[in-house]
Amino acid sequence: MFQHDLFPPERCDEQAKRSASRPLLDLPAILERLTASCERPRYSFMVLNLIAQAGARSGSAGPHIHEGDTIIPIRDWLCDALLPIAQHDPRRLDLSQKVRRELEAERVLPVDPELAQRLVDETVGERLRRSGRTNVSRAVSELVRAGLVARHYQGYRVDHRNRGAKRQAVYTVVPEARRALGSGK
Repeated sequence: MFQHDLFPPERCDEQAKRSASRPLLDLPAILERLTASCERPRYSFMVLNLIAQAGARSGSAGPHIHEGDTIIPIRDWLCDALLPIAQHDPRRLDLSQKVRRELEAERVLPVDPELAQRLVDETVGERLRRSGRTNVSRAVSELVRAGLVARHYQGYRVDHRNRGAKRQAVYTVVPEARRALGSGK
């Protein structure tokens, strides 16, 4: 909606026509859009849903999520939230065995079985989080391309040409998608 005294009537009419011609976004429309534009639509839908839950009040999630006494970057939080999905994946079991062999070859695996398992689990967790961050970033990029999420950055040197300068992502679910997901009251 435009306030007519601030904008020319032609512009208001154009906006109204565009809004009327675009169908309302509902859950099936979101799924259809994800299927058409995402490589892994189910994963992207889970990421979209988690972002919508994390940003329930404002629609924006990030750059950090408060979980108990800890503050976690949004990408790490999303990655950790999606980690249980990989719990029974045969590749994860293979990774655990591979890490154990690598630690044995480097002679850093403790003799105590409990300590050894803890070290293997920590190393596997680090690797899964690293690959999970990549997966989350890819899914968010697909959500941005699908027009369901907007992404911007906050932090040190936001506008600097060095893109990796300690910036943290902030994800905002567009209002139409929030309404369809039931998180935009």
